[in-house]
Amino acid sequence: MSAAEAALTALLDVMARLRDPQEGCRWDLAQDFKSIAPYTIEEAYEVADAIERADAASLRDELGDLLFQVVFHARMAQERGWFDFADIAAAIHDKLLRRHPHVFSAHPQPLDGPALEALWEEQKARERAAVAEGAPGPSALADVPLALPALTRAAKLGRRAARVGFDWVEATPVRSKVIEELAELDAALGERSSDAPAGETPRAEVVEEFGDLLFALVNWGRHLRIDPEAALRAANQKFEARFRHMEALARTRNLNLRALAADAWEELWREAKEAAVREGSS
Repeated sequence: MSAAEAALTALLDVMARLRDPQEGCRWDLAQDFKSIAPYTIEEAYEVADAIERADAASLRDELGDLLFQVVFHARMAQERGWFDFADIAAAIHDKLLRRHPHVFSAHPQPLDGPALEALWEEQKARERAAVAEGAPGPSALADVPLALPALTRAAKLGRRAARVGFDWVEATPVRSKVIEELAELDAALGERSSDAPAGETPRAEVVEEFGDLLFALVNWGRHLRIDPEAALRAANQKFEARFRHMEALARTRNLNLRALAADAWEELWREAKEAAVREGSS
């Protein structure tokens, strides 16, 4: 038995012990698929965070946490007689063989670029068709998970629609759509600078138009080959770094942030941007 096989077997044994009805952990025994799902999503984000930070030690640990989530779900499924970890591994093994005939067939052939993408999408379409066979009204948008982050799901919905021809040919008209949606949001707001006082819910019309604007921006990003989640994560990190720099400047000058006027905030922001440029970030 290899080191990997031994380690995985030991992990599966730990999970079985945690779920043992007599000697297991009360917390682990109380969980089900729905209660564990948020942790699974959280661990996936922590893997992405470790990658963003290029932290190899954290990445190893976070991948372990994510693997444990798979093991946890597999154990609960096994208890119900649905499938076990071996079934999961076999299923992804078979899927990889199906989706890479250019590698695993009797006559492998090198593929890249559009040819490889076309082969990949063709195989995925066949798999979706097989799943949807007999179901009422199969859709090109089938199996796009509702639990995906909204920006990611919007981009995926756009890609799926594009595969059947519902798309713009180039990016320029998508930009026009963004401007159109912004105008519709402005029209919904009317003369108001804000739609709702603090603590109150904005009108449904305004929320809807704001959502349409976000969806249009995601589609524009798709045409520009931009991952909206990655772009927003980078913008968040940039904002956080600049804001922390402003806080540091304020502390060195004994400034009360809550008492600062708008022009004082603007000056701190300008200094933070200039510091970022000097340090090599935008």
